[in-house]
Amino acid sequence: MKVIINIDGGSRGNPGIGASAYVIKDTSGKILAQEGHFIAHCTNNQAEYTALRLALIKAAELGAKELSIISDSLLLVKQYLGEYKIKNPDLAERMAEIRHLARPFQIQIQHVLRHLNKEPDALANKAMDLKQSVGFNPICHLPPAPQKEQPANNNLLNGVPIEPVVRNKEGKTQKKKQIQQPSLFDGF
Repeated sequence: MKVIINIDGGSRGNPGIGASAYVIKDTSGKILAQEGHFIAHCTNNQAEYTALRLALIKAAELGAKELSIISDSLLLVKQYLGEYKIKNPDLAERMAEIRHLARPFQIQIQHVLRHLNKEPDALANKAMDLKQSVGFNPICHLPPAPQKEQPANNNLLNGVPIEPVVRNKEGKTQKKKQIQQPSLFDGF
């Protein structure tokens, strides 16, 4: 099944409250799903990327195979196509997830001017106004975004073990065993 997907995202304050939206239609123009997903705190670019992520999740849920994606974010489109580098680490992680979600589809993505992308823009603004998600046939089970991997040992700083400071009721640091301070010039 082929679907046409319009996506948009926005943030008031950048960063600030935001929303991501998608409108999915069949080739005859019938709306299959639309959702404005409220985000308590995000940047414009995070909201745009989230809109694409949500649209891909919903397209899979609908059983679509061929996607024609339309966005008014030139940055998102160019970065998805690999024409612009993704310098922001958060956006790079989001794009990695988007590319993973996009694997089963045949995708065509294009940039349009804002006035040609009014439906998802209106949904995103409605979600921001209400401070809650809105829509028709929204995603049934939204999978959590992948979590960043934490370093194996969080108690090392520059190769030196660190411990939390423990204070007594009076606010004074409690004495712990003395650790030999490494010299900055060892080995020179």
